[in-house]
Amino acid sequence: MKISMVSEHASPLAALGGVDAGGQNVHVAALSEALARRGHSVTVYTRKDSPDLPPRVRVGPRLEVVHAEAGPARRLPKDELLPFMGELADAMAKDWGERPPDVVHAHFWMSGLAALDAARREEAGHRVPVVQTFHALGTVKRRHQGAEDTSPPERRWLEPGVGRSADRIIATCSDEVFELKAMDIDTGKVSIAPCGVDLAFFSADGPAEPRRRQHRILSVGRLVPRKGVDLVIRALPHLGAEGYDDVELLIVGGGADPGVLESDPEVRRLLTLAAELGVADRVTLLGQVPRADMPATFRSADAVVCTPWYEPFGIVPLEAMACGVPVVAAAVGGLRDTVVDRVTGIHVPPRDPEAIAAALALLLGDAALRAELGAAGQQRARSRYSWDRVAAETEKAYQLAIAGMPAGADRMEGAAL
Repeated sequence: MKISMVSEHASPLAALGGVDAGGQNVHVAALSEALARRGHSVTVYTRKDSPDLPPRVRVGPRLEVVHAEAGPARRLPKDELLPFMGELADAMAKDWGERPPDVVHAHFWMSGLAALDAARREEAGHRVPVVQTFHALGTVKRRHQGAEDTSPPERRWLEPGVGRSADRIIATCSDEVFELKAMDIDTGKVSIAPCGVDLAFFSADGPAEPRRRQHRILSVGRLVPRKGVDLVIRALPHLGAEGYDDVELLIVGGGADPGVLESDPEVRRLLTLAAELGVADRVTLLGQVPRADMPATFRSADAVVCTPWYEPFGIVPLEAMACGVPVVAAAVGGLRDTVVDRVTGIHVPPRDPEAIAAALALLLGDAALRAELGAAGQQRARSRYSWDRVAAETEKAYQLAIAGMPAGADRMEGAAL
């Protein structure tokens, strides 16, 4: 199968940890690699955001990345990229020439606009099926961020239009299906294929980073308010009141340059909060950690805390589970699928520092429970979330889109996560 991936702001080659680089980059890269291993020919189209980038990068025998000229060749926030989606569609259609792909898989709503534009053009020779993965939905973002949502206003009507026009949608969790239905999108054309985890890289076997204190809590992710890192800091005084004050909170995320990290307003907000609460000595912001060091960082923790306001899926809990570390997770979005309450971790209500502290106290006070949850998490990650399994489920969705099977034929494929 000849597959075109479209990921307008999230290049699979991009460094992780920046404001607009993270889970989608990992998802597109790992899924593309897994599909190529299954014998498919995959080309990823992403926007050229630096004049130094080559037009094409051969990643493997059946996988390449195309840096399409769409807007200025410099980094721009993803919410400013909408005016350039026509140029991205032009670049894809030109690159296809007279040999269009069997299927186009768009990641994020703006990529969907470009994919639909290119796939419907006469020069393609025939109508190319379009499969859409949203990764995040504007309706959910507006619900939780309100006036702080920086999405272009056109997203309100363009994103549902992408969902209605796409031949098939791949949701990453069961919660997303209900959100799509509320957007008046036919859920009969929705398949579910979760994100995955690199099981050869993230595992419980191997060294662990040394600790400074008896207990370590770990938070990993982009440093933006919706990720809820401040909630973990607010939990520390409550944890101390329970007798757990010999605890360090390690925060991984943000820029790699310490100077840039210190100038980040979210970093300053978190550090100020820690000082105000009297727990500054227990909080360490590492910034961006090299990927090669992340398994050892995960293994060093008693628990990984993921407490965003909302989360379409979340790769960090899977990485923690694969490393045998229990997860304290907000019961939102895809985290309700991946983290099984009292089996691989503990669910807590969203935006509740006291509940976070109570869950952590339970884990820190019971090494046997940590080991039990960690082992169950590792087993769950290995049995359900390998990228090869995710690629197989994605391939089924492609086949349905190509065949034009009746809506609903694969409606809840993979839903039993």
